[in-house]
Amino acid sequence: TPPAPPTAPPPATPTTVPTPVPTTAPTTAPTTAPTAAPATAPAPTPTAAPPTAAASETYTVTVREDPKLGKILTDARGMTLYRYTKDPPDQSVCTGGCARAWPPLTISGSPDLAEGIPGQLGVITRADGTRQVTYNHMPLYYYAADRQPGETTGQGVGNVWYVVTPAAGTAAANGSTGSARGGY
Repeated sequence: TPPAPPTAPPPATPTTVPTPVPTTAPTTAPTTAPTAAPATAPAPTPTAAPPTAAASETYTVTVREDPKLGKILTDARGMTLYRYTKDPPDQSVCTGGCARAWPPLTISGSPDLAEGIPGQLGVITRADGTRQVTYNHMPLYYYAADRQPGETTGQGVGNVWYVVTPAAGTAAANGSTGSARGGY
């Protein structure tokens, strides 16, 4: 019988040697105590979602062109802003479940209207102590069902919720927009 062919040693199986991972205690950013504590309540915090005030303490409201609705107000990320026709000027009546479905645009600093947009931004204090941004005295809201920038699914809901169009003065606050586009 012929001799058996030489056998090669089996291929080396790579072994994994654990690499030590240096461990360090987590660090936290230093904090500073406020210079003056509020007398009655802590400073209001923005709502969790949708986004609110930017870290720079300003918040830009801007305009984008919607193919069906024309020029509408959005936040800095492009999320559509709405008005509630039952709100009196400079007052929000949307609370509780309403505010969960229609989160107010809240801010801790000062609002900033993008250049070239007529009208003015303001801030009101809501019943819960948060500061809500207004446009020409209309409180501004998001619609919780709008998940992506540019969505306008809240337009016309209940015949009381509408996108906000840029307009000088306060005509938009009374529910009319002067637009010939319809749907308002």
